[in-house]
Amino acid sequence: MVAEMALVAIGANLPRLDGTPAIETCRWAVSELGRIPGMRVAGVSSWWASAPIPPDPGSPPYINGVARLEGEAAPEALLAALHAIEDAAGRVRPYVNAPRVLDLDLIDVGGRVLRGPGLVLPHPRAHLRAFVLQPLAEVAPGWVHPVLGQSVEALVAALEPQEIRRLP
Repeated sequence: MVAEMALVAIGANLPRLDGTPAIETCRWAVSELGRIPGMRVAGVSSWWASAPIPPDPGSPPYINGVARLEGEAAPEALLAALHAIEDAAGRVRPYVNAPRVLDLDLIDVGGRVLRGPGLVLPHPRAHLRAFVLQPLAEVAPGWVHPVLGQSVEALVAALEPQEIRRLP
């Protein structure tokens, strides 16, 4: 297996059961990503705040970022590791798009295109979301969407306006 880049979107909008704030859970998740066998964290974006999608007035804003990993791991193994990190943080899935203590999405692994029942690469909605693309542009400038053939910068420029702001 050849060393390659993997992009992981990180998000949270609820505190953990012990009261740990969402941004601290996101930072913790980055440290956990560095423990995935065969991978290392090669970059982490700024943290961004964004409104929930779809809009949910009762849900707090999300904290979002993207980590760039480098190394050798099969996409399926990476996805399993991300789910294990979410589980360790206390993530529950009561319904689709529910508020969460941690959400880790595998955006891209070495430009692969996969359409399996358990894994779709690149992430099917990443190109529509400012809270993924803007931090992704920080850690992987010039990244090209493997299906659309457009750079991250072009995808950001084509976005409809979305409520997102970089945190200090």
